[in-house]
Amino acid sequence: MTAKCPMCGKVEQWEGNVFRPFCSKRCQLLDLEGWLTERYRIPDEEEDGLDETNSEARPTSSD
Repeated sequence: MTAKCPMCGKVEQWEGNVFRPFCSKRCQLLDLEGWLTERYRIPDEEEDGLDETNSEARPTSSD
């Protein structure tokens, strides 16, 4: 089975590839660098405008 490297797009064998899903140590380290330098980030709730202090349930009046 073959797979495309998510960094460079090179097609490599999946079985026996110690760097999978990457094709090489270089691509593996480039991906790690992306996470360490925060080029890749998982947004937190504050970035989405959802602040826990502002999202508390407030009583509403039923007129």
